[in-house]
Amino acid sequence: MMNLYPRTLMGDRRRSFKAAWYHIHPWLEYSKQSDSVFCCACRHFSPPKVSETVFDSKLGFNNWKKATYKQGGFAIHARSERHKQAMITWRDYQKAVKSNATLVNALNKEHNKQVQENRDYIKTIGEILLLTATQNIAQRGHNESAESDNKGNFMAILETIAKHDKTVQKRLTSIHNAKYTSKGIQNEVLSCLADMVRTKIIEEVKDSEVYSIMADETKDVKKKEQISLVLRYYFSGAVHESFLHFESADRLDAAGLTDKIIHILESHGLEYKNNLVGQAYDGASVMSGKHSGVQARIKEQAKHAFYIHCNAHCLNLVLVDTVKAIPEVGEFFSLLERLYVFTSGSYVHQKWLGIQKEMYPGAPARELQRLSDTRWACRYMALHTIMDRLPAIKRVLQDIVQEHSGDRSVEARGLLAQIDLQFIVCLVTLHKVFGEAKFLSDMLQSSSLDLSKAVDLVEALVQTLNDYRDESFFDDLWNEVLNTAEQCDTAIQPPAKRPKKLSSQFNADWVLSTVGQRSDSERVKDSFRTTLFYPVLDQMLNELNRRFSSKNCEIMTGIQTLNPTSDVFLKEKSLFPFARMYESNIEDLGHELHQFRRILERKIQSGMQKPSSVVELALFIEPYKEVFFELFKLCKIAVSIPVSTASCERSFSALKLVKTYLRSTMSDDRLSNLGVLSIESRRAKALNLDEFADLFAKKHKNRRIQLM
Repeated sequence: MMNLYPRTLMGDRRRSFKAAWYHIHPWLEYSKQSDSVFCCACRHFSPPKVSETVFDSKLGFNNWKKATYKQGGFAIHARSERHKQAMITWRDYQKAVKSNATLVNALNKEHNKQVQENRDYIKTIGEILLLTATQNIAQRGHNESAESDNKGNFMAILETIAKHDKTVQKRLTSIHNAKYTSKGIQNEVLSCLADMVRTKIIEEVKDSEVYSIMADETKDVKKKEQISLVLRYYFSGAVHESFLHFESADRLDAAGLTDKIIHILESHGLEYKNNLVGQAYDGASVMSGKHSGVQARIKEQAKHAFYIHCNAHCLNLVLVDTVKAIPEVGEFFSLLERLYVFTSGSYVHQKWLGIQKEMYPGAPARELQRLSDTRWACRYMALHTIMDRLPAIKRVLQDIVQEHSGDRSVEARGLLAQIDLQFIVCLVTLHKVFGEAKFLSDMLQSSSLDLSKAVDLVEALVQTLNDYRDESFFDDLWNEVLNTAEQCDTAIQPPAKRPKKLSSQFNADWVLSTVGQRSDSERVKDSFRTTLFYPVLDQMLNELNRRFSSKNCEIMTGIQTLNPTSDVFLKEKSLFPFARMYESNIEDLGHELHQFRRILERKIQSGMQKPSSVVELALFIEPYKEVFFELFKLCKIAVSIPVSTASCERSFSALKLVKTYLRSTMSDDRLSNLGVLSIESRRAKALNLDEFADLFAKKHKNRRIQLM
């Protein structure tokens, strides 16, 4: 075996250190640099201020000739008292290391224990704020001092937990003031939690690449304008509409609103110049203006951002214009509003409930609905209630008329006189028409609906209204009118007219019948058909065609080619113009279409159900997205273009729950963070609180407690 240690001439021979000495004297340590040995025990564990020996000196011991002498070298050092004490101390240290009983380990263990307690406490704070935010519960109280009887929900929940958690109790009862319950800490915690939700949304959007924005504005309880921004995108086999932000608007002009929207997108790191493929707002001129509206200004920066006028708003305007165009219908809804106001009075309301209980035993009492000026499709519910309870309404009015109670009886007599056959015809007709519109309105507000399906639904409504023009349908509707009139004891025949006087030339003749004359009931039926029923249908059809036909452009046609139920499914002539608008590679797309048709046909023949929507088509293509890159991208664009701004409207409902009269002083940042946690509660409840503690530890400045 080759000698690894240098040899030095000592006396008549060359000598060196021997590795076998390690086994005889375990305390030895060899220095290659100085070719000397040292005593590990004496160097590290000798008492302070004792004279050193050669074995713990700077030079060390290297007299290899005397190293193994019985009265010198290693042996004499091993027998020294100083070495024995050092060895005992070293052995004790080794035992302590094995049992983790060293001072350093003890300190580290205590530190880790303290850090874990701190993390558990801050996670408890975060969990309470997460609970109150997702449940729309106010956190703070008016007075949170120790003497207060009501410190607010946050402190009340925390103190309740402290009764069952010694760590929380220890923190709250500590003489130190790092309790982390102040409004500033609450804002920091809420910001961290909301940022975690937003980060998840942004990651999904970036994974999808293409996305659309939906924006709307409303006034909060302090009359401050709040902009709601929602992102729509395709991710993991489904269409998502995720709320991102509430932003207060100081300026409501197109330039100010555009700057706000662009700033929000940039602050979250979203690429919008090429990846923003759609934008949806209401029809206000400041938003929809072709030349200087928000949509035009954003399109200047994001060339692919196709503007959609909210389809739910379009349908609402169809109903508004229909009612305005027909005076009888406008008067009918005014009468419904008067009935609602009249039955809402305390005396009449009690009578209304009592008569319902008498006439409909066992059925729950129904309330007349107030008519909404902004959600006309919801007037169907008001019409439905009137249809179900019309006999009870007439009974209430008749009883109050008979009471002769002054103004109340006079008003009841006036309302009762107007519930005639024309009222019932309007009620039955509009109940049918608004019922169809209500179904379409509900579908248009679905976050999973795509434009191709929206077009199909609008066309289905148009077809239904055209079918209503069939005479057989009106015959059935007229029978329903007569049945309702009979239940309400409403006169069906008009007042008898004075008989016509016959000409004097017929004085000597008997006139048994006249040619072409119809019965009174037939004349009434035809009159309502031509003066009310057909005008309502025609006006509604005209408005539907006017407000929805403008969407027949290249984009709408292109989206239809991606709808498996369309007649132009995967037709190059319709799809290529749509693809060029989004700068797709037409040559690659042509090859992909050829291959995809063959794969789809083969899958269907093997028993797979054919996709029925653009979303299902995208889900089918997703496993092959590297092969059908251009086609998959177009599918993602098609489903990402929004149909309505209903998600923004739903966020306003959450806004009213978060920023109430008693919470009207909260800051805009806190409002936005609470809004994200409330609206995206599913994501918020799935947050990892350990990750929250890490994020809070990184963001929190001037930290009084250690979290990492």
